[in-house]
Amino acid sequence: MVALGANGGPAVHAQTPVNLVLESWRVEDAAIWEGTIIPAYQATHKDVTITYRPTNSSFYNAALGTELQGGTVGDVFACQPFDTSEAFYNQGYLPKINDMPELAHFSALARSGWTTRDGVNTYCMPVASVMEGFTYNKDAFDKLGLTPPNTRAEFFQVLDAIKKDGTYIPLAMGTYDGWTVGDRGLYSNGPNFWKGEEGRQALIGGTAKLTDPQFVDAMRFVAQWRPYLAADPEAIKYTDTQEMFPLGQAAIMPAGSWEISLFRQKAKFPMGVFMPPVANPGDQHYIDQQIDIAFTYNPKSANVDAARQFVDWLGTAEFATLYSNALPGFFTLGDYEVQVADPLAQEYLSWLKNAKPTLRLAEQYLSTGNPSLESDLFTLMPQVLNGTLAPEDAARMAQQDLDSWYQPPQR
Repeated sequence: MVALGANGGPAVHAQTPVNLVLESWRVEDAAIWEGTIIPAYQATHKDVTITYRPTNSSFYNAALGTELQGGTVGDVFACQPFDTSEAFYNQGYLPKINDMPELAHFSALARSGWTTRDGVNTYCMPVASVMEGFTYNKDAFDKLGLTPPNTRAEFFQVLDAIKKDGTYIPLAMGTYDGWTVGDRGLYSNGPNFWKGEEGRQALIGGTAKLTDPQFVDAMRFVAQWRPYLAADPEAIKYTDTQEMFPLGQAAIMPAGSWEISLFRQKAKFPMGVFMPPVANPGDQHYIDQQIDIAFTYNPKSANVDAARQFVDWLGTAEFATLYSNALPGFFTLGDYEVQVADPLAQEYLSWLKNAKPTLRLAEQYLSTGNPSLESDLFTLMPQVLNGTLAPEDAARMAQQDLDSWYQPPQR
């Protein structure tokens, strides 16, 4: 690999020690970066030290925007996909990285979350995708004689059985952090209602609206979870559920593959995962396989060459192997053959043999305006789950806001 300097020429190793600050929204990954990934890089770049500086995911984008505007952002930072990062690029804060050698290992689809709409310029190095579904306590299921549900009817039968037994909270879910309901509820389960990419592309193209039955029914499905939550879900934070489930208080958690490492650290029981349920046996499953995380460098960094070289390394097979196994549940976006050791991560990957992958509903194009569709859904869906807003009203309000600024692309 030939590392590049800020102007596209060969990078020169620093003659004096360089400290890079690496920013991310993954607070829970600090030990992995500091204990595994950063030491692996420093083994061949002894003049570089890297400080991992994470920010809570709920505040990351706002904090990153403030830092970019104020010139205080770190040397390297994580990029969320599509609209948020695109806006930062259009404002001139992100570099064009088309000439990075390792970018060749990523397909147009893998780059799509961090590439301009014309497909010409890429501004962040793609790293990983994640998937969403339900993680469950196998001991609890065995004790109650339950099997993972496939259909929605079976899903509620399982929840009813858990609730009747009374040993466990059926679902580890709260509504304090709105994004969890929008993401774990609607984004994860909705694709089985709106047929994945078919529905998402129809919404983008203007041939479907959120007030159509497939979107309202998805919201209604999430609203039906209310009786299976812990008391006072309005006060339950995402971090609370990350304790509630692995400590054995709840039997099921609507969760993402990115939480495998956390669960492994805390859970003392065997776990399994099951896909979001479908209406009828034999129906096509759709899975939220989200293009999730990428990294780029600060073009105004005082250590721009070292930062750029590190970002290019994040596109290598070496890093993909380290990352995918240090963080099981994050699946490389590169064209590398990476063997995933963790059984839960393998289980997630097995879904793709039959399920069709799709992206999160509001993260491409539909959240570039104000109010963004994603911010609306993350505000409205907790109210739907709390029972204070009807699904039909939530859909109408979100569509009205979207119509106030969004113009479907001309085909």
